[in-house]
Amino acid sequence: MRYFIQLSYDGTAYHGWQRQPNGQSVQETLEEALSTLLRHSVEVVGAGRTDAGVHASMMVAHMDSPMELDCPQLVYKLNKLLPRDIAVQSVWQVDDDMHARFSATSRTYHYFIHTHKNPFLRDRSWLVTFPLDFKHMNEAAQRLFDYEDFTSFSKVNTDTKTNLCHITEARWEEVEQGSWRFTITANRFLRNMVRAIVGTLVEVGRGRMTVDEFCKVIEQQNRCSAGESVPAHALFLTRVEYPQADMANGSKL
Repeated sequence: MRYFIQLSYDGTAYHGWQRQPNGQSVQETLEEALSTLLRHSVEVVGAGRTDAGVHASMMVAHMDSPMELDCPQLVYKLNKLLPRDIAVQSVWQVDDDMHARFSATSRTYHYFIHTHKNPFLRDRSWLVTFPLDFKHMNEAAQRLFDYEDFTSFSKVNTDTKTNLCHITEARWEEVEQGSWRFTITANRFLRNMVRAIVGTLVEVGRGRMTVDEFCKVIEQQNRCSAGESVPAHALFLTRVEYPQADMANGSKL
């Protein structure tokens, strides 16, 4: 039997979602808790691979169980056992061919920037002390829809078979005075892609790159042409979507 798990986490203390040989990951922590509660070895597969220090207000993973589970009770016990920086919102049964990663139709990330010192934002948003032209940054962000190959924004030497992605949403908006949020949605993301895109958009916002030059960066398909990756602590995976018709309990997502 296959089950989906919806969870959220503060990624500060973890070496990303995926199991790592040199540090604790969110995946490993969740697997250890499930294995303890279910009394057999459990492996989970996540909808994505958030990098070290990146957060998720919504992550989805799947696991297989040889027996039917009491889902509400499992959620309760998991939250008692897991550390304070990981929370499980729901567990529910899905069709056996559903896959947390490959069945997902889109993912949405948010990146946060604030332009004034605020002690309550320091771990959740990037403090920028130089002026940014968000109007021009939005103009550049809209040009992302014109492309599918985002090699320029991908971490080099990965095992990814293709760098093609279909971006359907990309915009900056001021959520409160001096605090800005970048929203980007795509069918899939490359490693480090969002942070590299934001870093290059910041170059546009600083006047160091024009919108046309931003497009040329994409067309060159060369990571060295793009801007630097921005800090991880301001990035959140916020939504993962699936075909509702294929969900055993579509109301969960």
